[in-house]
Parts: sequence; C-alpha cells; structure tokens
Amino acid sequence: MNIPESSSTPISFLRIAGCSDDVIRHCMAVRNLALRFCPISGADRELVEWGAMLHDIGRARTHGLDHGQIGAKMCREMGIPEDIARIVECHIGAGLTAEECGEEGLPKIDCVPSTLEEKIVAHADNLIRGTYEISLEERLRYSKDLPEVIKKRMIVLAEDIERYRPR
Repeated sequence: MNIPESSSTPISFLRIAGCSDDVIRHCMAVRNLALRFCPISGADRELVEWGAMLHDIGRARTHGLDHGQIGAKMCREMGIPEDIARIVECHIGAGLTAEECGEEGLPKIDCVPSTLEEKIVAHADNLIRGTYEISLEERLRYSKDLPEVIKKRMIVLAEDIERYRPR
C-alpha cells in the first residue's frame, strides 16, 4: 500500500479532514473490532486497519447517508489508495446498490462491499455504536426503518464475516 508521506497515520488524515474527537474514537473502536477478524480470515491487516480508521472521514463534512461517498472522494483527493477509498465508499450498513444510491439521491455508484476487507469494515461498523460493541440484533432494532432487503443484506454480511471471529 502506498500511503502519501505527508501524513503517516490514519488519525492524522482524520484530523486534517476536520473529524471530531467522537468520530475518531468511533473509528478506533471499529478498527479494534475489525482487526479481530483478520488472523482467521487472512484479510490484509494493514488495509483493514486503514479502511476502518478512515471509514467515517466523510463525517467531517456531513453526518448524512452520503458521508460514505463524500469520504471516499476526500480520500481520493488526499492521495489515499483506491482500495481504502472503496472501503470508505462501501461501509454504509451492508452497502447500497447503485439503484439504491439513486433512490436516496446519491450518485449511482455500486457501494456494496465485495472484497473481504470491505466486508469486514462494514460489518465491524454495524456492530459499533459510538465506541461500544452491540449485537447484530441491536443494530437491526436501531435500523428498524430500513427496507427489509437492506436488513437481510446486513444479516448475510454478518453470517459471512462472523465465521472469522476468534472464539
């Protein structure tokens, strides 16, 4: 991975972007959980760490549904590698299809996580509320207004990634 030398840590990018301390603490909690899935899954640990740390960088500009796409654009503008930008772009819930993005007034980009690293970060984010880990059932209760198709996608994602959680 070729990270720009102007900032050598994910936290420095979050601070440059203007993220609040609460967002940074949340990103750290997501990172800590996401890294737990790496040893068994064989996922790229550095990629998961950077993706988890930067997944909410777009919250420096908005807390809306568009923070994933905005954050990915910010990453690209900062010279952050594309595989990290894609993690940021695909972390919302269990992702949004291009059609779902369009229905939400977002650019029609396929934002469904497809790589193992994208899936791990999206799942870890689903299980962190603030800085605390919650169950998938709790996440689904907090997300009660989501369409059933998206809730089902979150369940499938959880089933896919939870098999890598150390027991």
